Amino acid sequence: MTLNLRLAELIRACFTGIWIESHEHQDALTEIARLCHAENWRLVTWDIEQGVTSTGLTGEPAIGQDPLAAIRSLSTLATENSAALLVLQNFHRFLQSAEIVQAITRQIMAGKQHRTFIVILSPIVQIPAELDKQFVVIEHELPGRDQLIEIARGVATEANELPTGAELERTIDAAVGLTRYEAEGAFSLSLVRHGQLRADVLWEQKAQMLKKSGLLSLHHGSETFAQLGGLDSLKAFCLRALRRQGDHNPVLRPRGVLLLSPPGCGKSAFAKSLGNETGRPTLTLDLGSLLGSLVGESERNLRTALRIVDAMAPCVLYVDELEKGLAGATGSAGDSGVSARLFGHLLTWLNDHASDVFFVGTCNDISRLPPEFARAERFDGVVFIDLPTASQRSRIWEQYLALFGLDSRQPRPKDESWTGAEIRACCRLAALLDIPLTAAALNIAPIAVTANESVDKLRSWASGRCLSADQPGIYLRESQGTGARRRVSRDPTAN
Repeated sequence: MTLNLRLAELIRACFTGIWIESHEHQDALTEIARLCHAENWRLVTWDIEQGVTSTGLTGEPAIGQDPLAAIRSLSTLATENSAALLVLQNFHRFLQSAEIVQAITRQIMAGKQHRTFIVILSPIVQIPAELDKQFVVIEHELPGRDQLIEIARGVATEANELPTGAELERTIDAAVGLTRYEAEGAFSLSLVRHGQLRADVLWEQKAQMLKKSGLLSLHHGSETFAQLGGLDSLKAFCLRALRRQGDHNPVLRPRGVLLLSPPGCGKSAFAKSLGNETGRPTLTLDLGSLLGSLVGESERNLRTALRIVDAMAPCVLYVDELEKGLAGATGSAGDSGVSARLFGHLLTWLNDHASDVFFVGTCNDISRLPPEFARAERFDGVVFIDLPTASQRSRIWEQYLALFGLDSRQPRPKDESWTGAEIRACCRLAALLDIPLTAAALNIAPIAVTANESVDKLRSWASGRCLSADQPGIYLRESQGTGARRRVSRDPTAN
């Protein structure tokens, strides 16, 4: 629903205190002015520089810059048969004054009789406790695809400057999530650089936007599935789920996967390569960066981050080591319930979001997360990535030997129960120290040895509960033997 429609409903219902959250005040004011002109309502605006100015029907000069006087002037704007709106720009800066808060309270109550409305236009929502129940909050949405195409056509005046077909779709995909001002600037920059609109310039601007927020980062990398040894079933599962079959039916849109494994088995590498394989941007959310010192700040940061993610759909959202970021969700941490509230909000978003966002979460210790996190319909699948098999380790050796320019014919160390990260470390040390692989291996302490109990516990938990990353079906661990590998049941009724 557009800003105009929501505002019109609230005014007709006589909500006399309205807070509009917007980063684009000029565009919001333009929409409000159009609504007032269409409805024959009176519109007056205020800001600290120009004071009170009528932009509606009468065109009076500025009345004053005093914020208190601006509020008191609202009573003089009342007319017998029409509504009057006073729009206060960036007024959150003045709500620390008890006198101003009291004046707003009085005007909001009087507005019920006189049909006068206080509209605060601000990039953030900071409502004092005294006014909390008197304001209704609406959001000025970011531009949709149709409006972005309109902006692009306004910037690209020559026929050869605007792409067509699939390239235009990719360019608009890249612009989704930008404000109108940011999109116009990015389109103009693309024309200056390349003489036409290109998606790569839009992604560069989006990366800058995310950097400013400090909550998300846009992953830039060239990782592909070809660089991952194994995980064949997980790759096929996600690629099939991410076909564009659900674009026109939100019910069919994929939700994501939760990846469980010992450290170093390729969870992060898979998440980073998935975006490249499917043509989607990969956004990385660090739960630790959400934590703030003020009461409610952490929860607000998470809401802001998820709103940005929704705006940038279609995309892949990657959250690493969930059990550490949500360590207090079970009530064991002394953080006054912050982790539990973050966890609850994330659960709600995972369950209810309608945007085309594929969530990839990773976890090394599922026992530290509440059981409801992994229930059905939160994810398309909970997948266990075991230590690589002998054939997978061979492929990983070949990949990293080539990457570090090492002789592939030299003897390799005993690598039973090594992870892909440990194979890479061995190759990197061999190249760095100019020593054979067998000598470099003396510096490697495999996770299967240093954390044997944790790995064994993780395998036991995953058996029968998780999908296998290597073969279709449920992961089942063999009960005995130090070299136990997995076997997979393709029959869901099998014991």
